[in-house]
Amino acid sequence: MTRATSTAREPKAGSGATQSSAEHRKAFERFLETRGLKLTRQRQAVLREIFQDNGHFEAEELVTRLRGSSTRVSRATVYRTLELLQECQLVDKLDFGTTRSFYEHISPDAHHDHLICTVCGTVIEFHNPQLEGMQQEICSRYNFQETHHSLRIFGKCDKCQRFR
Repeated sequence: MTRATSTAREPKAGSGATQSSAEHRKAFERFLETRGLKLTRQRQAVLREIFQDNGHFEAEELVTRLRGSSTRVSRATVYRTLELLQECQLVDKLDFGTTRSFYEHISPDAHHDHLICTVCGTVIEFHNPQLEGMQQEICSRYNFQETHHSLRIFGKCDKCQRFR
């Protein structure tokens, strides 16, 4: 299955290293313990597959990729694990203005926003320090404590503007 989104990421100035797989695993394991759940081999396989890639993915694409792994993982387990990873704030579910849902793993030190082409579906990730500063300034002006934010700009990519 080919990826429905493509990503062009601008380098983030001054960004540190992202969390290691071991740190993600420990965070997820601690989260599961608070729910009385265990980090099963199947959940480990889902976690490993998600954090091997930095792109956006669909749940069904993840199911397909896991079919080739040595650990058998059911479709239901993939969907339930994605929900748990969202609750744990290790994965984000993205709405790109279509009927399909995409996911990406969250790195606390690598925040980015999205430009979404409404014609071809291309997704361009970007980070702009000035924009982030403006958002912090607005929160400060209104004495608003931000917990998180998401910016999605919809329009036509360069290619679609030229050829359609």
